[in-house]
Amino acid sequence: MKQEKLSFLAKNPFYTKRFAFYVGKRCQSASILDVAKELKLNWKTVKELDKEYMQEKLNRSGEMKPEVISIDEISRRKGHTYNIIVSDLEEKRPIWFGGENRSKESMDLFYQELGADKCKNIRLAIMDMWKPFSKSLKEQAPQAAILYDRFHVMRHMGEALDKIRKQEYFRLSDNDQERSFIKGQKYTLLSRKKNLNLDGKRSLKLLLKANRRLNTAYVLKESFSQLWDYQSEIWARKFFDKWKESLKWQRLTPFVEFAELIERHWDGIAAYAKPENKVSLGFVEGLNNKIRVFQRRAYGLKDQEYLRLKVLTCMLPEIEENP
Repeated sequence: MKQEKLSFLAKNPFYTKRFAFYVGKRCQSASILDVAKELKLNWKTVKELDKEYMQEKLNRSGEMKPEVISIDEISRRKGHTYNIIVSDLEEKRPIWFGGENRSKESMDLFYQELGADKCKNIRLAIMDMWKPFSKSLKEQAPQAAILYDRFHVMRHMGEALDKIRKQEYFRLSDNDQERSFIKGQKYTLLSRKKNLNLDGKRSLKLLLKANRRLNTAYVLKESFSQLWDYQSEIWARKFFDKWKESLKWQRLTPFVEFAELIERHWDGIAAYAKPENKVSLGFVEGLNNKIRVFQRRAYGLKDQEYLRLKVLTCMLPEIEENP
Protein backbone atom coordinates (compact mmCIF):
# COMPACT_ATOMS: atom_id res chain seq x y z
CA MET A 1 0.00 0.00 0.00
CA LYS A 2 1.42 3.39 -1.00
CA GLN A 3 1.38 6.17 1.60
CA GLU A 4 0.79 9.72 0.39
CA LYS A 5 3.21 12.34 1.66
CA LEU A 6 1.44 15.51 2.74
CA SER A 7 3.35 18.79 2.58
CA PHE A 8 1.96 20.13 5.86
CA LEU A 9 3.25 17.16 7.89
CA ALA A 10 6.58 17.14 9.69
CA LYS A 11 9.09 14.36 9.14
CA ASN A 12 7.41 12.70 12.08
CA PRO A 13 3.96 12.12 10.49
CA PHE A 14 2.21 12.37 13.87
CA TYR A 15 2.85 16.15 13.87
CA THR A 16 2.33 19.03 11.47
CA LYS A 17 5.15 21.31 10.35
CA ARG A 18 3.40 24.16 12.14
CA PHE A 19 3.66 22.25 15.41
CA ALA A 20 7.29 21.31 14.68
CA PHE A 21 8.10 24.99 14.14
CA TYR A 22 6.34 25.90 17.38
CA VAL A 23 8.47 23.35 19.24
CA GLY A 24 11.60 24.67 17.54
CA LYS A 25 10.83 28.25 18.62
CA ARG A 26 10.26 27.12 22.20
CA CYS A 27 13.62 25.34 22.16
CA GLN A 28 15.35 28.64 21.36
CA SER A 29 14.73 29.81 24.92
CA ALA A 30 14.24 26.58 26.89
CA SER A 31 15.90 23.19 27.23
CA ILE A 32 14.65 20.09 25.46
CA LEU A 33 13.58 18.56 28.78
CA ASP A 34 11.63 21.68 29.77
CA VAL A 35 9.80 21.81 26.43
CA ALA A 36 9.09 18.06 26.59
CA LYS A 37 7.61 18.45 30.06
CA GLU A 38 5.55 21.47 29.01
CA LEU A 39 4.10 19.76 25.92
CA LYS A 40 3.95 16.26 27.47
CA LEU A 41 6.16 14.75 24.78
CA ASN A 42 9.13 12.41 24.81
CA TRP A 43 12.39 14.39 24.89
CA LYS A 44 13.66 12.55 21.79
CA THR A 45 10.57 13.67 19.88
CA VAL A 46 11.17 17.29 20.93
CA LYS A 47 14.80 17.09 19.85
CA GLU A 48 13.90 15.75 16.39
CA LEU A 49 11.19 18.40 15.88
CA ASP A 50 13.69 21.08 16.93
CA LYS A 51 16.22 19.73 14.44
CA GLU A 52 13.62 19.90 11.66
CA TYR A 53 12.86 23.53 12.51
CA MET A 54 16.55 24.48 12.60
CA GLN A 55 17.23 22.71 9.31
CA GLU A 56 14.43 24.72 7.70
CA LYS A 57 15.97 27.95 9.05
CA LEU A 58 19.29 26.90 7.55
CA ASN A 59 17.69 26.04 4.20
CA ARG A 60 16.20 29.54 4.03
CA SER A 61 19.42 31.32 4.98
CA GLY A 62 20.87 31.31 1.48
CA GLU A 63 24.22 30.39 0.00
CA MET A 64 27.37 31.35 1.87
CA LYS A 65 29.66 33.77 0.03
CA PRO A 66 31.97 35.12 2.74
CA GLU A 67 34.50 37.90 2.25
CA VAL A 68 35.36 38.60 5.91
CA ILE A 69 35.44 35.59 8.21
CA SER A 70 36.27 34.88 11.82
CA ILE A 71 37.67 31.54 12.95
CA ASP A 72 37.14 30.32 16.49
CA GLU A 73 36.69 27.05 18.33
CA ILE A 74 34.53 25.67 21.12
CA SER A 75 35.33 22.87 23.51
CA ARG A 76 32.78 20.06 23.33
CA ARG A 77 33.99 18.38 26.48
CA LYS A 78 37.00 18.12 28.75
CA GLY A 79 40.17 16.72 27.23
CA HIS A 80 40.72 19.31 24.50
CA THR A 81 37.94 18.05 22.22
CA TYR A 82 37.19 20.96 19.91
CA ASN A 83 34.99 21.98 17.02
CA ILE A 84 35.86 24.88 14.73
CA ILE A 85 33.36 27.66 14.03
CA VAL A 86 33.68 29.91 11.00
CA SER A 87 31.47 33.01 10.85
CA ASP A 88 30.67 35.51 8.11
CA LEU A 89 31.32 38.85 9.85
CA GLU A 90 29.48 40.87 7.22
CA GLU A 91 26.36 38.72 7.39
CA LYS A 92 26.87 38.34 11.16
CA ARG A 93 26.19 34.63 11.32
CA PRO A 94 28.10 31.33 11.68
CA ILE A 95 28.43 29.54 8.36
CA TRP A 96 30.43 26.41 9.20
CA PHE A 97 30.81 24.11 12.18
CA GLY A 98 33.01 21.04 12.05
CA GLY A 99 36.36 19.40 12.49
CA GLU A 100 37.46 17.01 15.19
CA ASN A 101 40.13 19.21 16.75
CA ARG A 102 42.16 22.39 16.14
CA SER A 103 44.40 20.80 13.52
CA LYS A 104 45.17 22.15 10.06
CA GLU A 105 43.40 19.12 8.59
CA SER A 106 40.20 20.02 10.41
CA MET A 107 40.48 23.65 9.29
CA ASP A 108 41.07 22.56 5.70
CA LEU A 109 37.63 20.91 5.69
CA PHE A 110 35.94 24.32 5.73
CA TYR A 111 37.77 25.58 2.65
CA GLN A 112 37.17 22.30 0.84
CA GLU A 113 33.44 22.55 1.51
CA LEU A 114 33.39 26.22 0.51
CA GLY A 115 35.11 25.46 -2.79
CA ALA A 116 38.11 26.98 -4.53
CA ASP A 117 36.13 29.72 -6.35
CA LYS A 118 34.51 31.06 -3.17
CA CYS A 119 37.79 30.83 -1.28
CA LYS A 120 39.14 33.43 -3.70
CA ASN A 121 36.52 35.92 -2.42
CA ILE A 122 37.86 35.87 1.16
CA ARG A 123 39.80 39.09 1.76
CA LEU A 124 40.19 39.02 5.55
CA ALA A 125 40.27 36.28 8.21
CA ILE A 126 40.20 37.02 11.94
CA MET A 127 41.60 34.31 14.21
CA ASP A 128 43.70 33.67 17.27
CA MET A 129 47.46 33.13 17.07
CA TRP A 130 47.12 29.41 16.40
CA LYS A 131 49.54 28.31 13.68
CA PRO A 132 47.41 25.54 12.07
CA PHE A 133 44.62 28.07 11.35
CA SER A 134 46.92 30.59 9.68
CA LYS A 135 48.76 27.87 7.77
CA SER A 136 45.50 26.49 6.40
CA LEU A 137 44.36 29.95 5.28
CA LYS A 138 47.66 30.71 3.53
CA GLU A 139 47.34 27.49 1.56
CA GLN A 140 43.63 27.62 0.74
CA ALA A 141 43.05 31.39 0.40
CA PRO A 142 46.51 32.98 0.00
CA GLN A 143 45.08 36.36 -1.07
CA ALA A 144 43.35 36.85 2.30
CA ALA A 145 44.89 39.04 5.00
CA ILE A 146 45.15 37.73 8.56
CA LEU A 147 43.96 39.75 11.53
CA TYR A 148 44.66 38.33 14.96
CA ASP A 149 41.71 38.63 17.31
CA ARG A 150 42.52 41.30 19.88
CA PHE A 151 40.52 39.45 22.56
CA HIS A 152 42.85 36.49 22.21
CA VAL A 153 45.89 38.78 22.12
CA MET A 154 44.81 40.45 25.34
CA ARG A 155 44.16 37.03 26.87
CA HIS A 156 47.86 36.28 26.35
CA MET A 157 48.61 39.60 28.03
CA GLY A 158 46.39 38.60 30.95
CA GLU A 159 48.16 35.27 31.28
CA ALA A 160 51.53 37.08 31.42
CA LEU A 161 50.22 39.44 34.11
CA ASP A 162 48.89 36.53 36.14
CA LYS A 163 52.30 34.83 36.01
CA ILE A 164 53.81 37.97 37.52
CA ARG A 165 51.10 37.98 40.20
CA LYS A 166 51.94 34.37 41.12
CA GLN A 167 55.67 35.13 41.15
CA GLU A 168 55.09 37.98 43.59
CA TYR A 169 52.81 35.87 45.78
CA PHE A 170 55.38 33.07 46.16
CA ARG A 171 58.25 35.54 46.56
CA LEU A 172 56.69 36.93 49.72
CA SER A 173 56.62 35.08 53.05
CA ASP A 174 53.41 33.85 54.70
CA ASN A 175 53.76 36.54 57.33
CA ASP A 176 54.16 39.37 54.86
CA GLN A 177 51.10 41.63 54.91
CA GLU A 178 51.73 42.46 51.25
CA ARG A 179 50.93 38.84 50.38
CA SER A 180 47.40 39.22 51.77
CA PHE A 181 46.70 41.98 49.24
CA ILE A 182 47.64 39.66 46.36
CA LYS A 183 45.67 36.58 47.42
CA GLY A 184 42.33 36.24 45.65
CA GLN A 185 42.87 39.30 43.44
CA LYS A 186 43.49 37.58 40.11
CA TYR A 187 40.37 38.85 38.35
CA THR A 188 40.62 42.30 39.94
CA LEU A 189 44.09 42.62 38.45
CA LEU A 190 43.11 41.26 35.03
CA SER A 191 40.01 43.45 34.64
CA ARG A 192 40.03 46.88 33.08
CA LYS A 193 39.81 49.49 35.81
CA LYS A 194 36.72 51.08 34.25
CA ASN A 195 34.91 47.72 34.44
CA LEU A 196 35.45 47.24 38.18
CA ASN A 197 32.80 48.06 40.77
CA LEU A 198 33.59 50.28 43.75
CA ASP A 199 34.88 47.41 45.93
CA GLY A 200 37.02 46.15 43.05
CA LYS A 201 38.57 49.57 42.53
CA ARG A 202 39.38 49.83 46.24
CA SER A 203 41.01 46.38 46.25
CA LEU A 204 43.01 47.25 43.15
CA LYS A 205 44.21 50.52 44.69
CA LEU A 206 45.41 48.72 47.83
CA LEU A 207 47.12 46.00 45.80
CA LEU A 208 48.98 48.38 43.50
CA LYS A 209 50.02 50.58 46.40
CA ALA A 210 51.38 47.55 48.30
CA ASN A 211 53.31 45.95 45.44
CA ARG A 212 55.49 48.10 43.21
CA ARG A 213 56.22 45.37 40.65
CA LEU A 214 52.55 44.56 40.15
CA ASN A 215 51.79 48.25 39.88
CA THR A 216 54.31 48.58 37.05
CA ALA A 217 52.93 45.47 35.31
CA TYR A 218 49.35 46.71 35.61
CA VAL A 219 50.19 50.12 34.13
CA LEU A 220 51.95 48.39 31.21
CA LYS A 221 48.97 46.11 30.67
CA GLU A 222 46.52 49.01 30.61
CA SER A 223 48.70 51.08 28.28
CA PHE A 224 49.12 48.23 25.77
CA SER A 225 45.42 48.37 24.89
CA GLN A 226 46.10 51.72 23.17
CA LEU A 227 47.64 49.73 20.31
CA TRP A 228 44.19 49.03 18.86
CA ASP A 229 43.36 52.73 18.52
CA TYR A 230 45.97 53.61 15.90
CA GLN A 231 44.87 54.37 12.34
CA SER A 232 48.37 54.02 10.88
CA GLU A 233 50.61 50.97 10.95
CA ILE A 234 53.66 53.25 11.24
CA TRP A 235 52.35 54.88 14.42
CA ALA A 236 51.20 51.53 15.79
CA ARG A 237 54.74 50.23 15.30
CA LYS A 238 56.26 53.26 17.04
CA PHE A 239 53.93 52.75 19.97
CA PHE A 240 54.81 49.05 20.26
CA ASP A 241 58.56 49.73 20.06
CA LYS A 242 58.23 52.33 22.80
CA TRP A 243 56.17 49.91 24.91
CA LYS A 244 58.84 47.21 24.48
CA GLU A 245 61.52 49.71 25.43
CA SER A 246 59.73 50.41 28.71
CA LEU A 247 60.19 46.76 29.71
CA LYS A 248 63.94 47.22 30.15
CA TRP A 249 65.21 46.87 33.72
CA GLN A 250 61.73 45.94 34.98
CA ARG A 251 62.43 42.21 35.52
CA LEU A 252 59.06 41.31 34.00
CA THR A 253 60.05 38.17 32.10
CA PRO A 254 56.44 37.10 31.24
CA PHE A 255 55.91 40.50 29.58
CA VAL A 256 59.15 40.15 27.63
CA GLU A 257 57.92 36.77 26.37
CA PHE A 258 54.56 38.34 25.48
CA ALA A 259 56.35 41.08 23.51
CA GLU A 260 58.27 38.39 21.59
CA LEU A 261 54.96 36.68 20.79
CA ILE A 262 53.58 39.95 19.41
CA GLU A 263 56.75 40.50 17.40
CA ARG A 264 56.40 37.07 15.75
CA HIS A 265 52.78 37.81 14.80
CA TRP A 266 53.17 41.52 14.09
CA ASP A 267 51.72 41.55 10.56
CA GLY A 268 48.43 40.08 11.76
CA ILE A 269 48.24 42.55 14.65
CA ALA A 270 49.30 45.66 12.72
CA ALA A 271 46.49 44.89 10.26
CA TYR A 272 44.13 46.50 12.79
CA ALA A 273 45.54 49.90 11.82
CA LYS A 274 44.21 49.63 8.26
CA PRO A 275 40.80 51.34 7.85
CA GLU A 276 39.40 48.52 5.70
CA ASN A 277 40.04 46.08 8.56
CA LYS A 278 38.08 48.00 11.21
CA VAL A 279 35.48 45.30 11.78
CA SER A 280 33.40 44.92 14.91
CA LEU A 281 34.10 41.79 16.93
CA GLY A 282 31.15 42.30 19.26
CA PHE A 283 29.24 39.77 17.18
CA VAL A 284 31.85 37.07 17.94
CA GLU A 285 31.54 37.64 21.69
CA GLY A 286 27.74 37.56 21.41
CA LEU A 287 27.94 34.30 19.48
CA ASN A 288 30.22 32.74 22.08
CA ASN A 289 27.79 33.72 24.83
CA LYS A 290 24.88 32.14 22.95
CA ILE A 291 26.86 28.94 22.42
CA ARG A 292 27.71 28.69 26.12
CA VAL A 293 24.01 29.04 26.98
CA PHE A 294 22.72 26.27 24.75
CA GLN A 295 25.68 24.04 25.63
CA ARG A 296 24.47 24.21 29.23
CA ARG A 297 20.89 23.51 28.15
CA ALA A 298 21.97 20.55 26.03
CA TYR A 299 24.36 19.16 28.65
CA GLY A 300 24.71 15.40 28.24
CA LEU A 301 23.51 15.26 24.63
CA LYS A 302 25.94 13.53 22.31
CA ASP A 303 24.13 14.33 19.06
CA GLN A 304 26.79 16.19 17.09
CA GLU A 305 24.35 17.15 14.33
CA TYR A 306 22.05 18.78 16.89
CA LEU A 307 24.94 20.90 18.20
CA ARG A 308 25.94 21.83 14.64
CA LEU A 309 22.43 23.02 13.82
CA LYS A 310 22.22 24.97 17.08
CA VAL A 311 25.44 26.84 16.26
CA LEU A 312 24.62 27.54 12.62
CA THR A 313 21.09 28.81 13.29
CA CYS A 314 21.50 30.70 16.57
CA MET A 315 21.88 34.06 14.78
CA LEU A 316 19.28 33.44 12.06
CA PRO A 317 15.82 35.05 12.29
CA GLU A 318 12.89 32.94 13.43
CA ILE A 319 10.49 31.55 10.83
CA GLU A 320 7.39 33.68 11.15
CA GLU A 321 5.11 32.65 8.31
CA ASN A 322 3.10 29.44 8.35
CA PRO A 323 4.79 26.57 6.52
